[in-house]
Amino acid sequence: MKRTDISVEDLLPHRDRMKLVDEIIEVNENWAVTSATVSRQWPLLKDGTVHCLVCIELVAQTAGISNCWDGIRKHGEHFVNRGWLVGIKKADFYIDAIPLDTRITTRCENRFEFKGYREIRGTVEIASKVIAEVRLQLMQSE
Repeated sequence: MKRTDISVEDLLPHRDRMKLVDEIIEVNENWAVTSATVSRQWPLLKDGTVHCLVCIELVAQTAGISNCWDGIRKHGEHFVNRGWLVGIKKADFYIDAIPLDTRITTRCENRFEFKGYREIRGTVEIASKVIAEVRLQLMQSE
């Protein structure tokens, strides 16, 4: 489902330097697709590029968008958006750095869910070329 009527700020608590996702392309309760453009405000910026480690945060934020959207869908105005603890299960990077002003597309999918635990699989792409594959473990506190 395309979601143009909801903003990133509606679904993520991240602001300023830590808000990496610019746009929600698609979202539902199981997956999300977002876009971001590398800016001078991003963490890990050095000599006009950001380290590819930033892809982990892009996947985490994209997963947060999907999981928050699901919470709102299930609980409506009673939904309380609590943070998630994130563990990195696996991360493969196919480039070392991403140049300033590069547009990035991030896709993530909930692969496994049990109560407050989820496993996420995410890919990060530049111009349809996969630059990172990330698997995360998410745990939400009660």
